[in-house]
Amino acid sequence: MLNRDNDSYLEIWNIKFVEREDREPYGFMRNINKEKELEEKITRIIRERFSFRFIVLNGQAERMMLERALIGTLASCKLCRPSENWLGNYSPIPEIRESGLWLTQHLNAKPINERDKEVILNSIERTKRFLQQE
Repeated sequence: MLNRDNDSYLEIWNIKFVEREDREPYGFMRNINKEKELEEKITRIIRERFSFRFIVLNGQAERMMLERALIGTLASCKLCRPSENWLGNYSPIPEIRESGLWLTQHLNAKPINERDKEVILNSIERTKRFLQQE
């Protein structure tokens, strides 16, 4: 949104204030009120325009393997493109604009395979059982 609006605050927003070597020399440049307003706008967009689903997976390794494969699948899909008004079209990061995904990791990962499909189907069944218990 900052890039779309040609807001010069983008330069400050991109500083990683978690690290002391960035926080100490540049911390005075932060506008916490502006950041809170921006985060509130982002939260509102997510709550009003997005829906989420989940599946129960076994362990971190399985989640990471499947995440990598799903990102690779979407990134390689020629039919999967964002809408013209997708905020990622304004990202200063070329990989985000070009991939249509709001991330840069795993864009070149191998797409899902038959084993991955089996993991997904089993996880869907496990999730259905989990939800019936509630």
